[in-house]
Amino acid sequence: MKDKRYTLDQNSAPLLDALSEYRASRVVPFDVPGHKQGRGTPELTEFLGRQCLSVDVNSMKPLDNLGHPTSVIKETEALAADAFGADRAFLIIGGTTAAVQAMIMSVCKRGDSIILPRNVHKSAINALIIAGIIPIYVDPGIHPDLGISLGMRAEDAEAAIAAHPEAKAVFVNNPTYYGICPDIRRITDAAHRAGMVLLADEAHGTHFYFAEGLPVSAMEAGADMAAVSMHKTGGSLTQSSMLLMKRGRVNPDYVRTVINLTQTTSASYLLMVSLDIARKALATKGDATFKRVTELAEYARGEINKIGGYYAFSREIIDGSYICDFDVTKLSVNTLKTGLAGIEVYDLLRDDYGIQTEFGDMGNMLAIVSVGDNHYAIERLVAALSEIKRLHGREGLKLLDHEYIPPVVRMTPQDAFYAESEPVCIRNSVGRISAEFVMCYPPGIPILAPGEEITEEALAYILYAKEKGSLVMGPQDMELNNICTVK
Repeated sequence: MKDKRYTLDQNSAPLLDALSEYRASRVVPFDVPGHKQGRGTPELTEFLGRQCLSVDVNSMKPLDNLGHPTSVIKETEALAADAFGADRAFLIIGGTTAAVQAMIMSVCKRGDSIILPRNVHKSAINALIIAGIIPIYVDPGIHPDLGISLGMRAEDAEAAIAAHPEAKAVFVNNPTYYGICPDIRRITDAAHRAGMVLLADEAHGTHFYFAEGLPVSAMEAGADMAAVSMHKTGGSLTQSSMLLMKRGRVNPDYVRTVINLTQTTSASYLLMVSLDIARKALATKGDATFKRVTELAEYARGEINKIGGYYAFSREIIDGSYICDFDVTKLSVNTLKTGLAGIEVYDLLRDDYGIQTEFGDMGNMLAIVSVGDNHYAIERLVAALSEIKRLHGREGLKLLDHEYIPPVVRMTPQDAFYAESEPVCIRNSVGRISAEFVMCYPPGIPILAPGEEITEEALAYILYAKEKGSLVMGPQDMELNNICTVK
């Protein structure tokens, strides 16, 4: 364990027990959902299984209510807080998108400002649009060789805090999609000295809480709130997440109220019980689990780097400035010296070799290694990468070598999103102000956000990404021939 001293019995699983008891009680359902424990949807039941459908149920007294928990959900959240070293934890079934937006809207109101790196997930900027919050962007920097955006430097965060004492919060990524971590302790201390709240997007950092040798977690660093994607590396079902918080600067009862503004009143018990089960596994077996995951990732890195052309990077890129730590469970691979864009390698792995990686961008691909992997799977990935280089590599080919475009902000995201707009041909849009998002997904970091000027550099990147086969999304025109701009 990562220096864990639990106060609650982490072997217990209140929601799992309650749902098991419900299933055994053979209740006759005259409530929703209408499939009635799967009896009304035989094809769905055959596909998912009767055991699954039998506990796809609605809120009821024995099973508590997510919007106002008083029994088993309350106990489940208390166990989660204890496991993560937080004072409070909230089950989130709208993905970490909902957790990110809830924590931002819990501390910032219309007209307030927030300090954040520009390479945030679109969910954070969506919160600014919804609530009318003003962004103060900090340049995260670009790695000179890898072309990826990095972490927010502590010095830059401190400068932004000094220049904008009116800001209510500082928002950090811990880690980025690629595994890069900022100096979250120093940034947290700077925010607190200025009376600001520190918010952390830990969508890719669930495992930081449960294993030795991994970067510091947000709660350990003293952050006030953290959004944690349990489903990404924690083992719960897709769309399930946690919002963690410390006492002191934010009222947890108000946070629950903000969560309930947008979270469904028909919470999925399948998602919630998966969080309960995953938390139990992490708290009791997490250290051994992620030790094995780290060993697999390190082995894969070594084998991939032997191929040549590819660069599976790790802690050697730490510079103590933009990069203060690296998540060694991440198998991030730069592909540029093979003459192939990351998205091209991603497509070839899937289409020709039956290997699905997490994402590919212009210069990199990311493979998620987890407890469900083994050496056979790693060897298959390594062999495929070797053959892809041999068959498709093009040495000396000039490729676009960076994925982060510094923004030129002309309007607040909310003002631009709700302004009168008009579609223009994207090739003729330079100089206009975007009224919508444009991003490659994954990773979901906007190339353009509402309120930003469309520059030659941004346009070139968008067209290049489209040509290479990236999923470029956001605009109303799904063919991306036109983009909506402010009139």
